[in-house]
Amino acid sequence: MRQWLEKQFKLTEFHTNVKTELLAGITTFVTMAYVLATVPNMMESAGLDKHVMFTVLILLVILTTCAMALYTNRPFALAPGLGSVGIVTAMMANDGIAPAVTAGVIFWSGVLFIAISFLGLREAVVRVIPVSLKHAVSAGIGLFIALLGAKSCGLIIANEAKKSLGFGDLTSPEVIVAVIGFIILLILKSRKVQGDMILAIAAATVIGIPFGVTKMPESLFTMPAGIGGQFMNVDFMGALNFAYIPFLIALFVPDFFSTFGTVLGVGAKAGYLDEEGNLPGIDKCFKVDAVATSFGALFGMPSMTTYLESSAGVEAGGKTGLTVIFTSVLFGLALLLAPAALMIPSAATAPVLIYIGINMLGAMRNIKYDDHTEAFPAFVCIAFTIFGNNIANGICAALPSYLIMKTASGKIKEVRPAMWVLVAVCLLYFYSIL
Repeated sequence: MRQWLEKQFKLTEFHTNVKTELLAGITTFVTMAYVLATVPNMMESAGLDKHVMFTVLILLVILTTCAMALYTNRPFALAPGLGSVGIVTAMMANDGIAPAVTAGVIFWSGVLFIAISFLGLREAVVRVIPVSLKHAVSAGIGLFIALLGAKSCGLIIANEAKKSLGFGDLTSPEVIVAVIGFIILLILKSRKVQGDMILAIAAATVIGIPFGVTKMPESLFTMPAGIGGQFMNVDFMGALNFAYIPFLIALFVPDFFSTFGTVLGVGAKAGYLDEEGNLPGIDKCFKVDAVATSFGALFGMPSMTTYLESSAGVEAGGKTGLTVIFTSVLFGLALLLAPAALMIPSAATAPVLIYIGINMLGAMRNIKYDDHTEAFPAFVCIAFTIFGNNIANGICAALPSYLIMKTASGKIKEVRPAMWVLVAVCLLYFYSIL
């Protein structure tokens, strides 16, 4: 077994070992575990069976993540993008679009992904993006991850009176547990304790019990629901109606740029990027992501995409696909041990997300500050990732800014022809969400 693992995942080459990959895989799982509750609950609001979607979710996470691990040997885990889940549930609940037609729209957005990925266009697009913007994407994702963590425990909330973000109730049990967990994590990091993130999450989970934040499960085992009725409930032809094109674009563009941003951001954290900010073998990652979207659509699941929380495993030392193989195994156990898996509160994982996000801001040192045509679009990317609460929004705002500034500054020769196509796609995306 050890020889097979070495041959498949090249552990020695990446200066890692099975123990490190295991700890990293556990870290990725516990930071992603919230999808076990959020995604089925969101799909239930659209009229789908929560228990069936729970089973579908786990099976798709396992299959697509293992495919990513074995085909690319990268520690990237996949799950339904929450933005896509929101769009899909709105299509069914608000716009009254039938689940079968909605699944068809998801499927065709995946087919578009597949066409672009297997023709090599997606990697070409990535190479068109200037180096400063690539590093800005990583930094923007860092802030986005930190904000997700802060919001998940109630440390930062939306203030309706001021119409802005602000501190939540700093005396709430969730915030107190999260702050204690963050302090524990900082101490463990400073002491260079192996498995620091896992230990911090475990400690915060235990501390949350007397605070009433950690809810002890009534039972440890549950039987998974059948998914036969959900499989292939897809109206392929009905989804080709011209009226659904805006929804297809709204699903395709965020998934395209979010995957691009996540893969580059997490890849940068893992030290995979070359001198030009490119990720060797990124086309393989894109292909898995593209096929996963269409495959998930066959079960009515919104776009499967590479998850930001993969950065938690990388931060914990994960270097290869073995990291997310372990993550997949834990998701498999969650199929039977759902109550125990869901026991980990958001307040326990929030400190890890905040730490990771802040740590990713180091990418900003690679931005060319002495060139305003590079620096300003980079900061537009970072700012609107946060202001727009979406990675795709930040990228789609930055690319037109880059093109305008290069053109106005007489540096049009620095703009590759494909950039014009990307900007057109960005403008089309903004038009689709008006």
